[in-house]
Amino acid sequence: MMQTWSIRKPQVESRHGIVAAQHFEAAQAGAKVLAAGGNAMDAAVVTALVLSTVEPWLSGVGGGGFLLHAGADGRVDALDFSVRAPQGLDPADYPLAGGRDGDWFDWPAVAGDRNIVGYSSICVPGTIAGLAAALERFGTISWRDALQPGIDVADRGLEVDWYTALCIAVDSSALARFPASAEVFLENGWPPRAPMGSAKVFRSMDKKAALLRRLAEAGPRDFYEGRTARLLASDLAAGGSRISVADLAAYQPRWSAPARADYRGWDVFACPGLSGGPSLLAALRLLEGSLQPGRLPDAAAALAYARAIREAYRVRLTEMGHAGRGGDCTSHISVVDARGNMVSLTNTLLSRFGSKVVLPHAGILMNNGMMWFDPRPGVPNAIGPGAQPLANMCPLILARNGAPALAIGAAGGRQIFPALAQIVSHIVDFGMTLEEAFHVPRLDASSPTIKVNRMADPDVAAVVAGEFPVEIVVDTLYPVNFAVPSAVSRKDGINRGMAHQTNPWASVAVGGDG
Repeated sequence: MMQTWSIRKPQVESRHGIVAAQHFEAAQAGAKVLAAGGNAMDAAVVTALVLSTVEPWLSGVGGGGFLLHAGADGRVDALDFSVRAPQGLDPADYPLAGGRDGDWFDWPAVAGDRNIVGYSSICVPGTIAGLAAALERFGTISWRDALQPGIDVADRGLEVDWYTALCIAVDSSALARFPASAEVFLENGWPPRAPMGSAKVFRSMDKKAALLRRLAEAGPRDFYEGRTARLLASDLAAGGSRISVADLAAYQPRWSAPARADYRGWDVFACPGLSGGPSLLAALRLLEGSLQPGRLPDAAAALAYARAIREAYRVRLTEMGHAGRGGDCTSHISVVDARGNMVSLTNTLLSRFGSKVVLPHAGILMNNGMMWFDPRPGVPNAIGPGAQPLANMCPLILARNGAPALAIGAAGGRQIFPALAQIVSHIVDFGMTLEEAFHVPRLDASSPTIKVNRMADPDVAAVVAGEFPVEIVVDTLYPVNFAVPSAVSRKDGINRGMAHQTNPWASVAVGGDG
């Protein structure tokens, strides 16, 4: 049956600062900071902390991430606050169960899914350390003020509309395995029901609010070295995790120079090392030699995208290590302020609801970072004590003539860098606006069978199918097939923002009167 409908969102333009995020309430909280005189980093940190409560299944203080900061003067800095394995981890705790062929797109399963669900899947979280370090270096507001909007939302409670109810229902059976998770997200063991055409406050997140309030008083290192750290370690130990007080105390985020590439006269900055950044830059280098810029991307461009992304993935998953199985769930924030500073920040719990574990006393969802390691011994990205897994997150900043011009990133696991490579190409190679670039039907070449958006021109699938197996799919709300991007741009003093058109919550908010 032919799809006859389409969904569109307009880009937002303003001389004021702009926040683009996956939830309108979080974007509005960040925009308030901009309106009050805060800068891009202030807004990004506040937005991330609010996101951890209004969409806690995607990102949060129990996870980790990467960010890029670009000053209006053109200097770009990268921060790695991704998750890390505990020092006491024993790879023998993750025996292979077989059933998979172990090639570079798929590995053997682990017995009991111990690397995917439950306390054994949790890695040391980095979000609080990362956001605090970013705020300290580039922000202007206090840590206490940055936390307050998130505390207010946690005190109010989780609002449940039809989309929240859907997100919880998808993972309700896994959440029911853990009493504290069921207490927070389920209603008598079942997903909560949303009122017809509206939303309801389901229940307060009082334990999470108390944790955030304690961090506001004691400072961010309390999460790693103080009373909060002891609370976390106690909860984790009771569930069988190997994360210790010493693991928390040893955690530090890492500042570095960004990875950089020139793409047709644009400077493209990405996070180096164990992120999606190196693979994204590799794909762009391939595109520069194979893609002919023009008026509109056509089937030949689609084939060039498929070839470049597949080759970048071949190197990524055989030489760098496998970056996860399927649908990771993540949040991305892009911010530009009125002075031209930019932040591109991606935060994740990995899978939807992470490990599915809400810590009973701390009240926060925890990541399932072990999923990002290859469970086979002796390979790149293998499970190991104190190791950092290869992550899919890929925040980007592009500059022209030494000035930040675009901050972009996405959620969507493996789909992230393929989506970003195409959007960047649409802007650079075809002169598109953010709005135009977001609405071009994309393909996803992160798995053996290349997915082609059903809304693409008919010859796209035919041409790509000449070299690769192809599946034609719909760009649906769930499952996500082509990532969930958010971006801001700046040109001649005008800021623009764009959020993913298919996600009903994704939004752009302006830090001023228009």
